[in-house]
Amino acid sequence: MKKASIYPFTAIVGQEKMKLALILNVINPGLSGVLIRGEKGTAKSTAVRALADILPEIAVYADDPFQLAPEEEEAVYLEIAQLLNLSGDGVPPTKTRKVRVVELPVGATEDRVVGTMDLEHALKKGEKRVEPGLLAAAHRGILYVDEVNLLDDHVVDVLLDSAAMGVNSIEREGVSFSHPARFTLVGTMNPEEGELRPQLLDRFGLCVNIEGITGADDRVAVMERRAAFDDHPEDFISQWTSESEALTERILAAKNLYSQVAVARERLYEIAQYCLDVGVDGHRGDIIILKTAKTLAAYEGRTEVESKDIQIAAELALPHRVRRQPLMEIADNVEKLKSRRAVAGGQ
Repeated sequence: MKKASIYPFTAIVGQEKMKLALILNVINPGLSGVLIRGEKGTAKSTAVRALADILPEIAVYADDPFQLAPEEEEAVYLEIAQLLNLSGDGVPPTKTRKVRVVELPVGATEDRVVGTMDLEHALKKGEKRVEPGLLAAAHRGILYVDEVNLLDDHVVDVLLDSAAMGVNSIEREGVSFSHPARFTLVGTMNPEEGELRPQLLDRFGLCVNIEGITGADDRVAVMERRAAFDDHPEDFISQWTSESEALTERILAAKNLYSQVAVARERLYEIAQYCLDVGVDGHRGDIIILKTAKTLAAYEGRTEVESKDIQIAAELALPHRVRRQPLMEIADNVEKLKSRRAVAGGQ
């Protein structure tokens, strides 16, 4: 069966803020994910699948449900294999594959997400064994949650905990162990279908509000490119190969450079002032801005965070954290950040 063609990420028209937020989370999964708020038909799922498609292939153990990295996580694999009585001796052979996009269905239960007991194995073999959940499948990949606002709050809590800590803990029927669960979390929602609780909103690292493209030229470009892709997908993809490869190399370079990025102390005061100016509760906003600014600097090929990095990071990390009155839209608070940015730029 022929594999379906994937629309190129670099060919997506507009939605620059959404694309940047996705790229930053791929470079640094420690940003705790991105929430994309907007109407349907604005290329949200297309962008997620397209970005995953251009990422380099990863090495995995054959038939490993936990997607562990052979060189970095061999000890973890052996520990889990012994605990769960996995068949085979020693370390299995490795293979390479594409980065996965794991989609979480709206009706997913906590057991489906976290993992549960393999009752069939227990009955047949008399042994306790865990059946890994979606968080195991998403390790080192992208976990895509459409209509996240319609999920059970407790399930969303579990997702956000794992996204922040990079670990998933399974405790079922006397079996208790943890496994790595480092993934890029992408949640989408249509605000007209209901909001997330403020406590859950705050747990998403970044948030972008997107709308349909309003410029006639850009709308025509969307139609032309989509028609060209539908008619001759392979030819269309080849036209964007060089741009896609350049973006892949830039992402890899940023991953390697991130640990070398430094932040001067006066920049930390800038971050704190942003959060104070717009009335952010707690300190998660400050920390996410810091991480985002460092990731932006690495993406730009720099080892020093600049004010412009902090300004862009604030626009991505603060809108959903601004203290607001009931019925006040998150998008309205972006104007405060833009005003703050304009003042900072004039100093």
